[in-house]
Amino acid sequence: MEDNINSNIKNTKFSVLDLVPVAQGSTPLQSIQKSLELAQHVETLGFERFWISEHHNMESLVSSATPILIGHIAQGTKTIRVGSGGIMLPNHAPLIVAEQFGTLETLYPGRIDLGLGRAPGTDQLTAKALRRDRTETVHDFPKDIVELQTYFSKENSHAAVRAIPGEGLNIPLYLLGSSTFSAQLAGAKGLPYAFASHFAPTHLHEALRLYHQNFQASEQSTAPYTIACVNIIAAETDEKAKYLETSLQQLALGIIRNTRKPLPPPVKSMDGLWHEVEKVQIQKMMHYSFVGSQETIKAQLTNFIEATRVNEIMAVSHIFDHQDRLSSYEILSGLLK
Repeated sequence: MEDNINSNIKNTKFSVLDLVPVAQGSTPLQSIQKSLELAQHVETLGFERFWISEHHNMESLVSSATPILIGHIAQGTKTIRVGSGGIMLPNHAPLIVAEQFGTLETLYPGRIDLGLGRAPGTDQLTAKALRRDRTETVHDFPKDIVELQTYFSKENSHAAVRAIPGEGLNIPLYLLGSSTFSAQLAGAKGLPYAFASHFAPTHLHEALRLYHQNFQASEQSTAPYTIACVNIIAAETDEKAKYLETSLQQLALGIIRNTRKPLPPPVKSMDGLWHEVEKVQIQKMMHYSFVGSQETIKAQLTNFIEATRVNEIMAVSHIFDHQDRLSSYEILSGLLK
């Protein structure tokens, strides 16, 4: 039985999603520096990729200029894949995205991923400011992906509008989602699929089922490939991990109350900080959070991987202290050995 558990985990790739969080008392520059240190750390630990997500108008996150941060991380690392988790495509003209990621791939060949989402990554007022007079519908996202793929193709070399650099480069696309729409689209287009179960757990199993059901082989992918993003907080003991988790719980409370402040330090108890209804809502939102010692997380992840059959676990770890955050990924990496 132990061999099966070990095989289950060792056959699964491990990666990192970084929102470039600002801890209370830190500056944006310090937060970016810590992200680079984290990327360098997980590279030495054998993680597969390091993705940065696009968010806007949040003082708790400084990942708004996502391609610039990806370039910064790629320049400071050597082998780990670096990419977006994701670029919110409705905020950008596909040509701009093709040029930006074409430039990144030119600078760091064979290491750049382009994950694409269709949410705004912000509030509606900020989305309007980003998009100016452009109004997106549910039909625009598939069309934007086709346009993006066209710019990357060699066949576009005689077109009136070209992405240079970008044209003819092999930049893998990943579709991201928190519902079933992108799952079906990713399957139909034969693209890898990443589900945001770290904050939107409800449709995970249905989305994975629809992705596999709709999958058609493509030039990029001959077989389905799935990634599940989950919250992971690992520590020497279960008790310490649960203590560290209170920073994430406070951050989630800020999301619910729309008072999004920098990541707060952990507290001994959340009692008195949240109401019972808020507690239930946050526990539901953070359902796929694996918190504890290495042995505890090993058991939790084993069950999760068996239930979902995902190819890759992408961990996001909202931990206040930078050293505790580095340690959490080091403990997690022990499952790869």
